[in-house]
Amino acid sequence: MLVERPWRKSWAKHVIGIGDDPPEPKPLFDLVSARAARDPKKVCIRFQGASMTYGQVDELSSRFATALVSLGVRKGDRVAIFLPNMPQFVLSYFGTLKAGGVVVPCSPLYKAKELEFQLRDSGASVVVAANDIVKGNDLFASIDACRRNLDLKVLTASLTDYLPSAKRALAGFAGVKDAERNGTSGRFRDIVAKSAPLPTFASVDPRNDVAVLQYTGGTTGIAKGAMLTHANLFFNAAVIAAWFPLAEDDVALGVLPFFHIYGMTAAMNAPLYAGGSMVLLPRFEVEAVMEAIQKEKVTSFCGVPTMYIAVIHHPDVKKFSLRTVRGCISGGAALPAAVIKSFGELTGGTLVEGYGLSEASPVTHCNPMGEGASLREGSIGVPLPFTDARVVDMDDPSKRLGVGEAGELAVKGPQVMLGYWNNKAETENVLTADGWLLTGDVARMDADGYFYIVDRKKDMIDVSGLKVYPREVEELLFTHPAVKEAAVVGMPDDYRGEVVSAYVVLKPENKGKVTEEEIIQFCRSNLATYKAPRKVTFADELPKTLVGKVLRRRLREAGQPNNAR
Repeated sequence: MLVERPWRKSWAKHVIGIGDDPPEPKPLFDLVSARAARDPKKVCIRFQGASMTYGQVDELSSRFATALVSLGVRKGDRVAIFLPNMPQFVLSYFGTLKAGGVVVPCSPLYKAKELEFQLRDSGASVVVAANDIVKGNDLFASIDACRRNLDLKVLTASLTDYLPSAKRALAGFAGVKDAERNGTSGRFRDIVAKSAPLPTFASVDPRNDVAVLQYTGGTTGIAKGAMLTHANLFFNAAVIAAWFPLAEDDVALGVLPFFHIYGMTAAMNAPLYAGGSMVLLPRFEVEAVMEAIQKEKVTSFCGVPTMYIAVIHHPDVKKFSLRTVRGCISGGAALPAAVIKSFGELTGGTLVEGYGLSEASPVTHCNPMGEGASLREGSIGVPLPFTDARVVDMDDPSKRLGVGEAGELAVKGPQVMLGYWNNKAETENVLTADGWLLTGDVARMDADGYFYIVDRKKDMIDVSGLKVYPREVEELLFTHPAVKEAAVVGMPDDYRGEVVSAYVVLKPENKGKVTEEEIIQFCRSNLATYKAPRKVTFADELPKTLVGKVLRRRLREAGQPNNAR
């Protein structure tokens, strides 16, 4: 049981009654099978005008489990999913778990080298891969290159597989071609259709059996597989569903990619836990998002700041009815206060910032939502139920820091991973002997228990021995009326060690009208001189991961050393 923490008084009224002790965890596939047993005809998935009920999802995933067993998959074997958001992702995810396998989610944007590393490191024996060619982009190309070097059984799936026949016939006009592939182990839809549902699901110990190998590190370096148990993911889904709160009549927008832990938990597992419906979109296209919200009457939308920014700045946004949106959580990057305000005005819903990381399944903090809730600008919010958090010394994690002091954020709770797959050294670097996860993020906590991310520990900029946190500079840049997006990195400097360099995306109407010097002077007027950028690069867009996290490493690589004095 957790001892009293200052943040508990800030929870919304509907959260306070959850209790102190986590409920007994269940196998993760229970999210589908238990709901199907209660209400099999309830719509679970909506995709391109088609729908699947909980009963259908449960049956088809059980059929896929049988197919996996017939392919030789046994308990603990890894099955990779190389798909965008589509029904087969959900079916193969829960089918793998029912067969006792471990899901290895892979980004469909990965090139062959990135994908091969993940498949080889995880030891995946089966891969479910998209075989479509979409507007000239071959989704199968990377896995095709990998299977020449790896012993893999590949099952192919098409975006059109579960669409009505009329829509399948029209797919070509939308630039989607269902291509035939040679040398695979079969087509997903065919192998599922001819398999009987698995009569008995694998025996699972939720607290100790790994459900997902979630690879992390794409923005900072070599990827590592976080071992997330059934209990880790079950708890996080349950708590997020309670935090909103989500209910059976909720319609969640599934545009965050499910291969990413944030999308998997917040946009897939949490709505399933609540018995709601999911509207799946294979990729983020702002007009498609607004159309989906209007047509499907979406009530919850988990995303990243760039998604909300794209919506509020779209020239036709007022042509769409977005007023069904009730609650949204933003993660992955800092959420500017202006975006919270504008999105709330557009939808009438509540947009709050949260925080998480792959190693914690992922959500640990969020601003409160609902009656009695208090949102704080610039804060990631407060720890979720059953989660503890503290700020510790960056060099000595055993030393806990006081209110207002900046240090490394450490978290503890039932959602924290077992460790990294086949990587004891890295595990020991982030998990303390008493179970605290060192996040690598620099944070501070106020007297009421609200936490604020100052920056990534590795992203701090050292200017003549003085520490600069990029997030502080970025928050200021976002307040400039001409700035749409901004990212700040440190660049080598012979004199100062490092200097601050800013990359700025201007709003369309301001392109060519704002100078580098103007941005620099704006920062110098509001920050200590050493914190202000010495170089500003204007860009059409910032390099990002698929979920919208800025790739600072790419910006550093693109920049040139600034030796100006």
